[in-house]
Amino acid sequence: MIGTWRVLEHHLMVYRRTWKGGMFVSFASPILFLAAMGIGLGSLIARGPVRTVGGVSYLAFLAPGLLAATAMQTAFVEETYPIMAKLQWLRTYDGMLATPLTIGNLLGGEIGWLAVRQAITAITFFIVLVIFGTVSSVAAVLMIPVAVLNGLAFGLPIMAFSATQRKDKGFPVIGRFIITPLFLLGGVFFPIQRLPQLAQVIAWLTPLAHSVALARSLAIGGSNGSAAIHLAVPATYVVVGIAAAGITLRRRLVQ
Repeated sequence: MIGTWRVLEHHLMVYRRTWKGGMFVSFASPILFLAAMGIGLGSLIARGPVRTVGGVSYLAFLAPGLLAATAMQTAFVEETYPIMAKLQWLRTYDGMLATPLTIGNLLGGEIGWLAVRQAITAITFFIVLVIFGTVSSVAAVLMIPVAVLNGLAFGLPIMAFSATQRKDKGFPVIGRFIITPLFLLGGVFFPIQRLPQLAQVIAWLTPLAHSVALARSLAIGGSNGSAAIHLAVPATYVVVGIAAAGITLRRRLVQ
């Protein structure tokens, strides 16, 4: 436990030097998205024959989905190049393992940092949602742990993959063929039910669709009888990701 904390402490000390820029982006990104898509495009939808999406304004529909999607994108950024840098370019992990720290400590510290980073981003985003008036339920604050869980569900498998890479060619592939398509088709901008059947099945196999659905129900105060499933899917990804990252990190570092 102490070793895990030391790894997490390393991340916090590094973040102390960069937190201002990170916080600016964390505030600016949701403000720009909600203003452009939620208010701008939403005003056009409000003039149409339907005027609402899922029974709420487009801004209220969009906001929880963007929160979940931001967690996914943050996980991709945190668990690709930074992990490769520590493994190959900066040799940070080698230096840590020269101390009494173990690979288990490294993994635990990375998981802890990813959770902290996701929480910071989610809390910041939630504050923006409150400012925009898209929160209509006390339960909406639970969107924060939902976003953290979604970030871990994406981040840990990506970490496992990053630990196997010696070049960065695989990272753009993940971004172009997994992260971007899910961002567009994972239920963030329109109901998944509007997609073809096969695309719906693929979307529901990913953590994002379930996190979006759960966050949306929490934000608007609706009931969601599938909450257990929406939690179980990303939780499964987290468990599998921890196991896979433990294996790939050990194989890479004990060579």
